[in-house]
Amino acid sequence: MKVLVLGGAGYIGSHTVYELINKNHKVVIIDNLETGYKQAIHKDAKFYEGDLRDKTFLNEVFKKENDIDGIIHFAANSLVGESMENPLKYYDNNLIGTKVLLEAMIENNITKIVFSSTAATYGEPENIPILESDKTEPTNTYGETKLAMEKMFKWVSKAHNLNYVSLRYFNACGAYKDGTIGEAHNPETHLIPIILQVANGTREQINIFGDDYNTKDGTCIRDYIHVSDLADAHILAMEYLLKGGENNTFNLGNGVGFTVKEVIETAKKVTGKDIKAVISERRVGDPAVLVASSQKAKEVLKWNPTRNSLEEIIKSAWKWHSLNPNGFDNN
Repeated sequence: MKVLVLGGAGYIGSHTVYELINKNHKVVIIDNLETGYKQAIHKDAKFYEGDLRDKTFLNEVFKKENDIDGIIHFAANSLVGESMENPLKYYDNNLIGTKVLLEAMIENNITKIVFSSTAATYGEPENIPILESDKTEPTNTYGETKLAMEKMFKWVSKAHNLNYVSLRYFNACGAYKDGTIGEAHNPETHLIPIILQVANGTREQINIFGDDYNTKDGTCIRDYIHVSDLADAHILAMEYLLKGGENNTFNLGNGVGFTVKEVIETAKKVTGKDIKAVISERRVGDPAVLVASSQKAKEVLKWNPTRNSLEEIIKSAWKWHSLNPNGFDNN
């Protein structure tokens, strides 16, 4: 199949491109490089630099690449803190970008899309593990825009010949097996890369935001899923749509939670480094526990995450961070 990957120079997007090419699929990438990196783009993918909100640009790409089977949509701003400080940026890029994309898809008769959504659509969970049928009440602008994008797909699907899958995933982590691509955000907000930045000497300490939660060691519990397992799920979702699968939403996680302290201790073991951790105040809006049920994805998509040990995840991330202490900036 031939797949257009929006945001294919970003963290999860680039890993999905690598896995698509490993499976001998043709890949076209669109990325505006606001948060993506040219160095993360696979040499065998065709790359167009441009913005999702530019319909003329999208139509030009669709006319050149007129045999696209489907689209995997990663292109979005995704920092929770920034979304609360600058909500209109998130509505502009995430929602308006998706509106323009859908207009161009309809005009060019592209009917299949897999959407990179988020566990942030749930907000404070009612149940653990979280089910796809649980209520969605986001507690931040980022989650709100992703939920609005999901609803946009739903209503456009009813009006036009469009089929979609929304994938709500939990804490993406890890890196490609050979260390050529990995997680590089600026600023970095994700736990595992921050811990490993302490290990490789580019950061002084890791702050633990609260140690008085109702968990086994007082720190927050999260569900960590390897980025390459996420990539596999996106490919399976596209294959599901191309085989005639109906519109659907799936959680992606390991179904196992680890505390912040457990992640730090595992990173110490993997790296052999002392990692300085400092207890800080709780962050507003941090739920104590977020763990997914991915049973539906396993049953319907036949998804089988295989890189699910925390030690294996951190080993792959450490390979990337130790080879690239400054991310893509030193490549």
